[in-house]
Amino acid sequence: MSGNAVPGAELVVRTIAETAVENEKYFGDLDAVVGDGDLGYSLARGFEKLLEGWDGIDRSDAGTFLKRSGMLLASRIGGTSGPLWGTAFLRAGTAAGAAEDLTGAQVVAMLRAAIEGIKARGQSDVGDKTLLDVLVPMADCLAREFAAGAGAEQALRAAATVSREAAEATKEMVAKRGRASYTGERSRGSVDAGATAVAVIVERISESWQKRGARS
Repeated sequence: MSGNAVPGAELVVRTIAETAVENEKYFGDLDAVVGDGDLGYSLARGFEKLLEGWDGIDRSDAGTFLKRSGMLLASRIGGTSGPLWGTAFLRAGTAAGAAEDLTGAQVVAMLRAAIEGIKARGQSDVGDKTLLDVLVPMADCLAREFAAGAGAEQALRAAATVSREAAEATKEMVAKRGRASYTGERSRGSVDAGATAVAVIVERISESWQKRGARS
């Protein structure tokens, strides 16, 4: 994922934002099965604000761009999603620093930092039936791919596949965090909305990166 870091960060963030807005109803419907149903609405409103202010976000470097995006999301996304997504962007931006190029290893380090931020903020971990159940295996997959010498396109394709499989696997889990945890065993049998949202987003990022490669 080397090359100028800012355009790469812009592509990823814009893809996340557009995917969240376009899938408002789908993510909300998933969340309504055992949650409070506000995930789609919360993400869509927050990322709409990000897109509205898109041209004004500081792009001094990729790290600054991600941190500014995180601050905006934390203040605009309602419910529990705002602090989690805001923290993820802030931590990833801090890990990126002022790097002009981002290697695969640096991208993985940014993801790991985001994951640790989400764990701390949400008091959750892998196995609690949350978005972490997709983010962690996805980051592990990228780490393996990059370590084996894969390029960004190949690594993202593999990560998209792993993300979808991990999201489907949450169907057999019992929720231990969020509104869904109140339903106990009834939360088993349906996928976690946050985890599925991440899977959809990773698939879209992979697609966007392939198109970017085709254009360049």
